[in-house]
Amino acid sequence: MEISRRDFLKLSGATAGGVAVIGLLPKGTVLAGSQAIPLRKRVGEKTTICCFCGVGCGAIVAADTDMVVNIEGDPDHPINQGTLCPKGQALSQMRTVDGQDNPRRLTRPLYRRAGGTEWEPMEWDEALTQIAAKIKTTRDTNWKPAVTVGTTNYAVNRTEAIASFGGGELDNEECYLLVKMARALGLVYIEHCARI
Repeated sequence: MEISRRDFLKLSGATAGGVAVIGLLPKGTVLAGSQAIPLRKRVGEKTTICCFCGVGCGAIVAADTDMVVNIEGDPDHPINQGTLCPKGQALSQMRTVDGQDNPRRLTRPLYRRAGGTEWEPMEWDEALTQIAAKIKTTRDTNWKPAVTVGTTNYAVNRTEAIASFGGGELDNEECYLLVKMARALGLVYIEHCARI
């Protein structure tokens, strides 16, 4: 097939013009015939830390819109180097099972009344109010302003009726705030799962 120089220039100009027009279209569209069709949001990958045992294994989570489609170990993570235990591999089931919301995943606090046999759902504000009231009652009932050793009184301002147990999923900042709160409440029994 013979193409003259003039036809080659016409064809090159038309191709460059077509590429320029396609470049002006909004991101995420493709031409189908003469109609622009928006593409579905692409699967995005993010790294995260497994929340189960506190070892701190790294995972790569692939999500499509609002659904997790894959979880695998992060090969670049220094702790697990791409491996995950069965619990870590099942992280996606915390949110969904077979593409549906997990029916066993708790999304609201549950409360069992004294002497009751059934769990009842409760609003977050009500649950936090009850927890705060029980902490205050326990603290006030068991408060020790001082202890006597021999004949000397020492101011201690503490309670031994409440303990704090931190988890391995907390980062340094959260641990700092948790211990600050526990100390402000007068707790002396403050522990963390990594030490036990």
